[in-house]
Amino acid sequence: MTSGEAPSATTSGPQAEIHHEHRDVTGGWLRPAVFGAMDGLVSNFALIAGVAGGRAHHQVIVLTGLAGLAAGAFSMAAGEYISVASQSELALAEIEVERRELERAPEAERLELQRLYEARGLDADLAGEVARQLSRNPKEALGVHAREELGVDPGDLPSPVLAAGSSFLSFAVGAVLPVLPYLLGATNLWPAAALAAVGLFTAGALVSRVTARSWWYGGLRQLTLGGLAAAITFAVGSLIGTNTV
Repeated sequence: MTSGEAPSATTSGPQAEIHHEHRDVTGGWLRPAVFGAMDGLVSNFALIAGVAGGRAHHQVIVLTGLAGLAAGAFSMAAGEYISVASQSELALAEIEVERRELERAPEAERLELQRLYEARGLDADLAGEVARQLSRNPKEALGVHAREELGVDPGDLPSPVLAAGSSFLSFAVGAVLPVLPYLLGATNLWPAAALAAVGLFTAGALVSRVTARSWWYGGLRQLTLGGLAAAITFAVGSLIGTNTV
């Protein structure tokens, strides 16, 4: 380095940490919403394709599509509500157990937390100090124990009503696509198949946002699987046939 030249930031001193962002590996709201819509689209399109394959009349196909939409959406909502409510109730029961233990034996719970941090690599003295400070506030201590031991946040439990409502809406959005052309006057399966294909590819491409796959791979994969399900159901309907008016 010549006289008077400023020291280079790239060759001296500790280097600044390079921060970067990660995608939401839990999927957030996108994954359940897209999968709900995809479920509605595939199941209702396959149902309509099966009835259309049996050469049912236009009115029968419309009625079948609307009935499939309603039945599937309400079934999804009810199942999601029961599932999330049961999960939340179990979590609350276990959190209450932890709360009683903190009230009955706070020192034992503090030592339990200390040993947990020691198992994760902290020195005994540091682990003890961290556990001591975290245990000073009973509410915060409960949250720490719940997250560390149960893997849940007492203040962030899922809502059964929200889960049921979002499942109902996302399934209905997907299920209405294949029946929409018939509601607008279509007399054969091809317009419904074209709209369903666009929906399947779009849903698969959106799912790629929470996976390591490219958007076109996710779209083509979902289009292939959904199309296969509809084709098989159409073939079954064609073999059975129907004379229903």
